[in-house]
Amino acid sequence: MFHEQRTDVDGLSPGDLRAEYEADLAEAVEAVGIDAASEETALDRDRLAALAGGESPSLSLEEAARVQSLADGVADPETVAEMACEHLLLGMTTGVMDVDALARGLDIGLDPKEVQQKIERRAPMSFEEFVRIQHVIASGQP
Repeated sequence: MFHEQRTDVDGLSPGDLRAEYEADLAEAVEAVGIDAASEETALDRDRLAALAGGESPSLSLEEAARVQSLADGVADPETVAEMACEHLLLGMTTGVMDVDALARGLDIGLDPKEVQQKIERRAPMSFEEFVRIQHVIASGQP
């Protein structure tokens, strides 16, 4: 699950990592059904159906957290999003990585200030941005 601590990416590309997480999200949707998932997450049915069908719909980190929280034994969406960002910060500390180094490792056009704001949840973060940030951090772990 994307909100757990990731210490390496085992040669996965950011796309591979996102596909792994989207498979988890799709399982959560399938477990409760698309209609119930839509009602519980307030996400439109089309995006949930796309996710369940193996596509990569546009999601924010908070939306992905709402979907992930549908799975058995997973915390509420706010806690999932908070844990995800806390693990990014923990990974940066473990890997002795600052936001300047992190921003240099990203290929999505974010400057260090934007990266910091997103990780600290002071600015919205897309799920794609989260995955790419997590990939760079996990790639830099000792």
